Amino acid sequence: MGIINVKVDDEVEMAFRRGVLEAKGKKKGALGKGIEEAMKIWIEKQKKQEQQ
Repeated sequence: MGIINVKVDDEVEMAFRRGVLEAKGKKKGALGKGIEEAMKIWIEKQKKQEQQ
C-alpha cells in the first residue's frame, strides 16, 4: 500500500472532509477510502478523455 503526502487548499480539504463524513460517517479509515475512491474516479475520467 502506498503513502502519498499532499498539500491542498484549506477550503478543498474541508469540503472533502465534510463530504466524506456525510457519506461514510466517522468510521476509521473513511477519509482514506474517500480519497482512494476520488483517485479511482479521476483515473477513469482521464482514461475516457484519452480515448476520445
